[in-house]
Amino acid sequence: MESFQPSYPSYNYLSARAKVIIEEESGKVTRGTLSLRSKKDSVLWFTISPGLGMEAVRGLITQEKIQIKDRIGKEDINLTFGEFKNFYGLDLSLDLFQNILWANPPFRFDYSDRLLRVKSQYELTQVRNQVRYFSKIGTESAKVIELAGNSLDDRGSLLASFDGFQEVDGQPFPSDTLYKLVYQLSTGSQNTILHVDWTSITLEDEPLNFPFKF
Repeated sequence: MESFQPSYPSYNYLSARAKVIIEEESGKVTRGTLSLRSKKDSVLWFTISPGLGMEAVRGLITQEKIQIKDRIGKEDINLTFGEFKNFYGLDLSLDLFQNILWANPPFRFDYSDRLLRVKSQYELTQVRNQVRYFSKIGTESAKVIELAGNSLDDRGSLLASFDGFQEVDGQPFPSDTLYKLVYQLSTGSQNTILHVDWTSITLEDEPLNFPFKF
């Protein structure tokens, strides 16, 4: 346990861009560009554009709620995290979003968690808010390589795979990530796969803007 020291990023503000591919259960595939801005532990802001200057999705995540403006599908979200859990079956938070984005363990390690070292990896099992998270963390990178989160009532799940890392101001950040999200709607279970190829990540000291309107 004393040698288990995951690498958490240190920054004030962050801006990033990525190429994204979104695969929906219906077979629809959307390719585009993700722009992301962050004030650490305070705000996550993002837009997804399929090209030609058109914005498809804009989102704002704070400590209190999650807001998403869907300009194409018109499936907007404006919910507190408690309301989001009741509707979709997923217990989310800003801290969890940050950790899943940057390949950190979902939660800070404590002695109620189960930790094993298997060759060149740590295996960490954490149960929080009726969700079990299983993470594989590389001993060299000190970052999560694979993550599986499953709600204990089988209402939702999240899988993440981090394939490679890049150095940004002396700190490791993901370079290529694959997410699979399973969640509940009134019509039944839905599956979405998101592939993210980070093309630039910049750590900022000057404040950034986070424009958002419904």
